[in-house]
Amino acid sequence: MDILQRFCDIQNRRQFLARSGMGLGATALASSLPGLLAKSKPAINAKAKRVIFLFMAGGPSQLDLFDYKPNMIKLHGTPLPKEVSGGQRVTAMTKGKAQIVCSSAFKFSQHGQSGNHLSELLPHLSTEIDELCLIKSTHTNAINHDPAQTFFCTGSEMAGKASMGAWLSYGLGSMNRDLPDFVVLSSAFFSGKVNVQALYSKLWGNGFLPSKHQGVAFQSTGDPVLFLSNPKGVDREARRKMLDLVTKLNRNQQNQTMNPEIETSISQQEMAFRMQISVPELTDFSKENKTVIESYGPEVHKPGSFASNCLLARRMAERDVRFIQLFHRGWDHHGALPQNLRGQCLDVDQPISALLKDLRQRGLLEDTLVVFAGEFGRTTYAQGGANHANYGRDHHPRCFTTWMAGAGDKKGLSYGETDEYCYNITKDPVHVRDLHATMLHQLGINHQELTYPFQGLDQKLTGVEPARVVHDLLI
Repeated sequence: MDILQRFCDIQNRRQFLARSGMGLGATALASSLPGLLAKSKPAINAKAKRVIFLFMAGGPSQLDLFDYKPNMIKLHGTPLPKEVSGGQRVTAMTKGKAQIVCSSAFKFSQHGQSGNHLSELLPHLSTEIDELCLIKSTHTNAINHDPAQTFFCTGSEMAGKASMGAWLSYGLGSMNRDLPDFVVLSSAFFSGKVNVQALYSKLWGNGFLPSKHQGVAFQSTGDPVLFLSNPKGVDREARRKMLDLVTKLNRNQQNQTMNPEIETSISQQEMAFRMQISVPELTDFSKENKTVIESYGPEVHKPGSFASNCLLARRMAERDVRFIQLFHRGWDHHGALPQNLRGQCLDVDQPISALLKDLRQRGLLEDTLVVFAGEFGRTTYAQGGANHANYGRDHHPRCFTTWMAGAGDKKGLSYGETDEYCYNITKDPVHVRDLHATMLHQLGINHQELTYPFQGLDQKLTGVEPARVVHDLLI
């Protein structure tokens, strides 16, 4: 047998195995995900159709924003008792150093019919307090930024897992054929001018899921989406002809190899062509009511600002984008917290309040789940001395505050409690896995059933450890 014939035989065997494997994989997947693979169909008993996830990268201080601790005023400047810290591991930044309690430099007051407390740094959000479901007993595992952010966004501290938006794109499918299922908008320090860590694409990646489910990151300069514009000398008709030819070649290759990523490539190229029309219309605020635009605050006209991204998120919700994730960096306040936290709140307070009002007035808050969270909280003990003019706080995964609003959540609820030091949870703990399970539940998904076979395991957003839906948070 000559070399050419042997090569052809090998290729034919490979194609047979690929086709067989795909067939078995599809069968297994269909059995593990009954009803979820049917795209563009509403999930059973879903309260929410879409999610707007406001992720505050760096870890906002719950002590200075949400979790009011009046007794800490008298505890200010005293050592944190060892029976409270309980030998918890700490970061290298405070290892071996005195743990001196530092109360908040900011005043808290009650708002709304709920009477829930908020910091003076959040005057606009305080007008929406009765819409919020505050979870003061959120906790997580990782004590450093990268694994904690990765865990919150993907359900795993290790890179390579599918992100939350990718899971929803895979499980529920698209509601708008002209825009991606999953969009990412990032911003940082327009007002605060503080230390920010880089964001990595793994936080919105598809992991082991087909690549069409990964998040599409919008840009603040140039084309909102990379390579959206035609090259010089290429018009839309020419691009259409080129795309048709490339698609024909891809179809031929797919018929030979049965590679699912080829189908992904075809669909993404078609999406990119349609987005040449849909994205410019989406990002054009010229037809928005002036009063609505101004309600988002003075930075709304700055592309890439958190305010601009909040308005863009509402416009995406109107167009049924499934998962809209906003990252706002700069919350890592190891020093100069009184100044830098004030700047961060100036960035987000008014835009978030405007977003909630805007969604509610348009009837979108009824089926939109809005979630606010950082990767962890901050310590009760100070970095740089317990000086209200210039203190900082270290990382604290043991307890922090997140909140939800919108579709099916109890309004005006304050759930969970922490001790007088805001160091340990004393009532109703909610792990990040529980929050994930609850979010999926609101979207009509059983977190145990949304799986994907990979490396011998039925992978889940909530992982292999126990997770529960927190029904006390829900209507």
